[in-house]
Amino acid sequence: MTEPVKGPASYFPSIGTKYGRPVAEWKELIRSSPLTRHMELVGWLEAEYGLGHANALVAHTRAEGSDG
Repeated sequence: MTEPVKGPASYFPSIGTKYGRPVAEWKELIRSSPLTRHMELVGWLEAEYGLGHANALVAHTRAEGSDG
């Protein structure tokens, strides 16, 4: 039996549908951005793309690790 998705990832299906890009593309934008601070990334996604749940997406992407 599959456990329900919890936390930031629970928003991901609606992000892909509502904002026209799959979550993987949003994550790639976050990783490739020259911005490094969490709230800078959130503000950029909200201002540039009108992305709701940007905070959850940035947090999840950064938690996956991007060192290197």
